[in-house]
Amino acid sequence: MVQTSSPEIRETATERRSPASAPSTPEYSSWISQDRSTDPASVAMRREAAELVERVMAHHRDNTTHQAAGQWTEPVANYLDADRWRRETDAVHRSVPLPLAMSCELPGPHTYKAIDVLGVPVLITRDRQGAVHAMINACRHRGARLLEAGCGVSKRLTCPYHSWAYDLAGELRGVYAEKTFGEVAREGRGLVRLPAGERAGIVFVSLDPAAEPDLDEWLGDLQPLLEGLRLAECHHYATSELTSPNWKVTLDGYLETYHFASLHPKTVFETNLSNMMAHDTWGPHQRIAPALRPIAQASELPPDRRDPGDCVGPIYWLFPGLAIAGGWRQKIAVSLVLPRTATESVTQQIILLREPAVTEEERQAADRFGAWFHEVVRDEDYATTYGVQQGLEALAGTDFVFGRNEPGLQHFHRTIHQHLDRGASAAPRAAR
Repeated sequence: MVQTSSPEIRETATERRSPASAPSTPEYSSWISQDRSTDPASVAMRREAAELVERVMAHHRDNTTHQAAGQWTEPVANYLDADRWRRETDAVHRSVPLPLAMSCELPGPHTYKAIDVLGVPVLITRDRQGAVHAMINACRHRGARLLEAGCGVSKRLTCPYHSWAYDLAGELRGVYAEKTFGEVAREGRGLVRLPAGERAGIVFVSLDPAAEPDLDEWLGDLQPLLEGLRLAECHHYATSELTSPNWKVTLDGYLETYHFASLHPKTVFETNLSNMMAHDTWGPHQRIAPALRPIAQASELPPDRRDPGDCVGPIYWLFPGLAIAGGWRQKIAVSLVLPRTATESVTQQIILLREPAVTEEERQAADRFGAWFHEVVRDEDYATTYGVQQGLEALAGTDFVFGRNEPGLQHFHRTIHQHLDRGASAAPRAAR
């Protein structure tokens, strides 16, 4: 049976909250205008931000948006075919370095994040020296899960089944009742390692234990811009989860601003202009940069008095499914979308703060921000995309059309096709 409504969505399509009862938009405050860092990445980020404001301001002046060279059609069957979904996840999620954690989710030695990815229980740790590791979250004795999903602190990883113990690098350090169990050679009995690395405040993990990813090459020229955001210096405030439909149906909604006025009239559209943005790509990755409403007043100011954080709301999007929204602001919303099955994915919403929420007022403001983000995505975006999923089978044999004003969707699907093509060409060589 295909699930067509999320457990988190309490209203049906006809019962959804009316615009009058939409959550009040949280107050935003710019961070980039207050940043005085002199390191090269920060200086380059501010310079590029000023240039991006000029580009978006030109769109506002001319009432235009970034446009692709043409339209793109995508067969509806590509969302429906379970075999294609398996090939996609093999060619993408099981092959590329996945951004599975923000560095500040593991803020110090002896911290961890446990997360399931395509049925693989992944455990990310930071050891006593501060180095990041990733491994299969399963004891080498009988395969029991070591830690439940989430973030936490632990100096040792102890299996709840028979108390075998590992350090945070995954090395076997203790066997309960080894005198009666029999001696166990420590070498070769550590947790199964997964390649992991940390760049620009993001932790990447490869699901293939034999992979040798080059993260600098994978991020390319986007890496300095991410470093300029100084995400590693942020504070992890909260994480919530939402179930969502097919991963591509879900992510299609993150990659265009065309829907802001129609789907979010009393929420996102209160602060963002609709169908007006700049667009950039770096290999498989991209950024959409919507115009914010204060850009109208800022256009009358000299360039040195314009606050980029008030004019543009860039969303940095790392393939295959990490969106960083609000990177120029004091509060940042990160969305991590991971496929579960051909018809379901899961979204982690990770709230980061530039400064820790210490006072009750600060905590309430952070709570309001996180709740607004969660409710808008759940009750507006995902309620709609579950409707999309419900209609897919009835539309089999047709195709979707992505407009010239939806370059982000075009780049996303083009990149998936490229990975599938590479996977298909590599398969015959592997067979030989």
